[in-house]
Amino acid sequence: MKAEYFDALEIRDPAAREAALMAALPAQVAHAQAHSPAQAQRLAGVDPRAITSRAALATLPVLRKHELLALQQAHRVAHPDGDPFAGFATAGWNGLRLSRPAKRVFQSPGPIYEPQGQGSDSWRLARALHAAGFRRGDLVHNSFSYHLTPAGAMMEEGALALGCAVFPGGVGNTELQLQAMAELRPHGYCGTPSFLKIALEKAAEQQVALSSLRKGLVSGEAFPPSLRDWLRERGMQAYQCYATADLGLIAYETEARDGLVIDEQVIVEIVRPGTGDPVPEGEVGEVVVTTFDEDYPLIRFGTGDLSAVMPGHCPTGRTQTRIRGWLGRADQTTKVRGMFVHPSQVAEVIKRHPGVRRARLIVEGEMANDRMTLHAEVVQPGDDPLADQLAASVRDVTKLRAEVCLVATGSLPNDGVVIEDKRSYR
Repeated sequence: MKAEYFDALEIRDPAAREAALMAALPAQVAHAQAHSPAQAQRLAGVDPRAITSRAALATLPVLRKHELLALQQAHRVAHPDGDPFAGFATAGWNGLRLSRPAKRVFQSPGPIYEPQGQGSDSWRLARALHAAGFRRGDLVHNSFSYHLTPAGAMMEEGALALGCAVFPGGVGNTELQLQAMAELRPHGYCGTPSFLKIALEKAAEQQVALSSLRKGLVSGEAFPPSLRDWLRERGMQAYQCYATADLGLIAYETEARDGLVIDEQVIVEIVRPGTGDPVPEGEVGEVVVTTFDEDYPLIRFGTGDLSAVMPGHCPTGRTQTRIRGWLGRADQTTKVRGMFVHPSQVAEVIKRHPGVRRARLIVEGEMANDRMTLHAEVVQPGDDPLADQLAASVRDVTKLRAEVCLVATGSLPNDGVVIEDKRSYR
């Protein structure tokens, strides 16, 4: 498959890429410790010079998005005139005593606040736009929100870095956006896949020609093959990317349509939900990302999303690791008999018993009359004292009783589910 690359980084030797990322890691950890008070506290006692491998990185704590939200909220209550980023950002404005000036600041649902630094394309979306076919001189119709949240700015910065012109359509105002598409004749679209479908259906209903739209980069929602094919039938090739307000681009789709290629400037780990422990390649787990953004140095940031590493390289020739895309949410916390049960507790049970590789806690029955069963993978299931030991560990960790079912290694689904709630809520 012939491909045109954004830069030579996409086709470099994988060992050289890994070496470059690991060589840059100590400086980023040191920067976070020196300029982010919250990271200095989280990474207290860590020698950044020793963080030169994935194994060393895996010893650092994971900061999950829900934890960041709680920390920001608590800090704003305790210090109403203080840092709204709770010490995690290094960029800000006069009065915050932060070392770098911010370009913009955004509010995502929660609310949680994210800074944008002064750099060009700080979210690195140009690479994903290029893979989707956008080129210098194209006009991009950007229907991501420009209000409060950063999605609109994220796409715009990437498009401008490519040399594209941008129409800031934003969300809503479908009639006006259709008029702009018809009269300006943009080459491509950025936004959610659902709004693109709505726009094309509305255009067909009103007999408005949108023949210029031939490419798109979509995100923020699921992009099923059925919708991809629907767009293709109407002459449009749309690709998806995986990005967040905190981290920027994580991975992007290519013309091969075979998984998502990880961005060149992040380190992605797949960990067992509720823990910071990397899972074997191919196993579904939570996406944890480390960025090299100096304005918002997030080290081992847990997205809460599930995915898995794919074998081999992209058919386009890109040599970076691929992931399968979004496979669900990692936070499977549930309440049983009035007590919260967390994936981290299941992980703690597993750690106490080296003979168990994976486990799934299944909650069944009806509310107020529910029961738990721990299905644990072992090499030789049978009448084993391990079942009683596991039951004791579950009770010790969760304060709840559970049955234990020992199953053969590899028999549990590879879907990242640690707690499965099968109860009837009728």
